[in-house]
Amino acid sequence: MTVTTLSTRPQMAEAEWQTRCDLAALYHILHYYRMTDMIYTHMTARVPGEDGTFLINSYGDLFDEMTASSLLKMDMDGNVIGDEGNYNEAGFTIHSGVYKARPDVQCVMHTHTRAGIAISITKKGLLPISQDAALLMGDLAYHDYGTPSTQTECEALGQSCQKANNIILRNHGLLTVGQSIPSTFSRMYRLEHACSAQVAAMSMNDELIQISPQVLAEVEKKYGDFDTSLESGQLEWSAMLRLLDRLGTDYRR
Repeated sequence: MTVTTLSTRPQMAEAEWQTRCDLAALYHILHYYRMTDMIYTHMTARVPGEDGTFLINSYGDLFDEMTASSLLKMDMDGNVIGDEGNYNEAGFTIHSGVYKARPDVQCVMHTHTRAGIAISITKKGLLPISQDAALLMGDLAYHDYGTPSTQTECEALGQSCQKANNIILRNHGLLTVGQSIPSTFSRMYRLEHACSAQVAAMSMNDELIQISPQVLAEVEKKYGDFDTSLESGQLEWSAMLRLLDRLGTDYRR
C-alpha cells in the first residue's frame, strides 16, 4: 500500500485531496468491474467548500491510469482551473448540466456498458424482474438521446435528472447521481447489475416474470429512505477500497 504524504502531494485543502483520492479510486473500481469504454466515459465529483467547481478525468487517460493529482478541476463555464489539461466536451456537457440542475448532487457517474446500452435501446427499458430492479423502480427516469456537446442537451439532461437519481440515457447508456461518491457508485453498481440480469433473462427465450406492483411499492417504502441517506453505499465502499489496497493500486498520488 502506497501512502501519499503532505510533502509529496499537491498543496490543497484536505477535503479536496480526499475527494480526489476517492474519485480516483472510483475509476479503478470501475476498471476492476470492466465498466469502462476505453477513454470515453467520465465520473465527476464536486470540490468540497468551493462554489461551482468539480473534478473530472483528463481526456485520454484510461481508468486504471487515474490518480488523485491527475484529475482536472473545472468550473461550470468549461474552464480548467490550475493545471492545463484536455477534457471530454460531451462529458463536461453532461456533468455541468446535472450539477447546475441539482445543487444537492455531489457526484455524477456515466457509463457505456454493453448491458446498459442494450437496455437503453429497448422500448420498455428496465423491467421489474429482479431484486436490483425492484430497488430502483421508484427512483428511475429516462432521458431521450440528444445532440452531444450542445447547450440544449445540457439543459435537457438537467431537467431529466431532476426526476430521479438513476437515469437511463436512451440509445446511450446509464447515469447515476448521489450525495456522495459511495452512494453514487452503489446506485450505478445496482443499475448495471439489473440491466445485466435483464439482458441475460431476455436471451433465455422464455416469458419474463415481473414483480407485482404491490411488492414493488412495499420495497420502495422499506428501502427508499436508506438509498438517499448519507450512509448509503459506505459499507460497500470500504470493501472496495480494501480490494484496491490488496491489488496494490496506487491511486493516492
